[in-house]
Amino acid sequence: MELQSNRSLAFFSIVILVLAASCDAGGIAIYWGQNGGEGTLAETCATRNYDFVNIAFLPTFGNGQQPMIDLSGHCNPNVGECTKLSTDIQSCQAKGIKVILSIGGGAGSYYLASADDARQVATYLWNNFLGGQSTTRPLGDAVLDGIDFDIEGGTNMYWDVLAKSLSAYSSIGKKVYLTAAPQCPFPDAWIGNALKTGLFDYVWVQFYNNPPCQYSSSDISNLEAAWEQWTADIPAKKIFLGLPAAPTAAGSGFIPADDLTSQVLPSIKNSSKYGGVMLWSKYYDDQTNYSSSIKSDV
Repeated sequence: MELQSNRSLAFFSIVILVLAASCDAGGIAIYWGQNGGEGTLAETCATRNYDFVNIAFLPTFGNGQQPMIDLSGHCNPNVGECTKLSTDIQSCQAKGIKVILSIGGGAGSYYLASADDARQVATYLWNNFLGGQSTTRPLGDAVLDGIDFDIEGGTNMYWDVLAKSLSAYSSIGKKVYLTAAPQCPFPDAWIGNALKTGLFDYVWVQFYNNPPCQYSSSDISNLEAAWEQWTADIPAKKIFLGLPAAPTAAGSGFIPADDLTSQVLPSIKNSSKYGGVMLWSKYYDDQTNYSSSIKSDV
């Protein structure tokens, strides 16, 4: 009986350790859509490397403009070709992967002219990509899980109104997840005020193309300082470390996988806000297999 008891205690100890490890484990978010050579959305999710896929981008919206999605070589929205992605989106969601529409981007024509304009954009997003209804849904009938704010231009006005308006739709249907990809200098120049609303579930901070707050030649002090500020001051559920998936994916800030797993992640994972790693992008990840090499450590 004592032997059986010891075995039971050992078993439960293992279960507790596994559960504790899974609670601390982070996820990987990836951006997909800006290179026709990166494989399909379904293939992206089939790798099982990613917990979030940001479809990039909706780069044209606001200020009276007709919103327009741009998925590079994947499909032509002008002839309704992108509706074929609906089954891919659903296959990703069936695997437990959240599929999110990223609005904005580094090169686009987006601008919120007023609070009313922000509310109109929210209505458009709800009806055309989320739980609403429209005859012109660019990605078909699939209901996306949320909206990602990758705002790198226009003005810094009314993004908080857009976040509040989108969040309000959660009360009438499927939860609308809100995510954001600010630059690592704090506070973010574009959506700093919106992030203060506390409505964002996941914030993947871009720790690249910004030398004052990114990794550099085995020196993690700048990154650590910025990480501490983001996790202390932004009321989001989880903060992610945003990185380029290859040296050529950004002007600067690439972290070799060995350095990430041995130096950077051990330093930042003790934060209760740690959510994982965001990578730009699927195309570059295919070249380096970066996500596969870091997944077990994230």
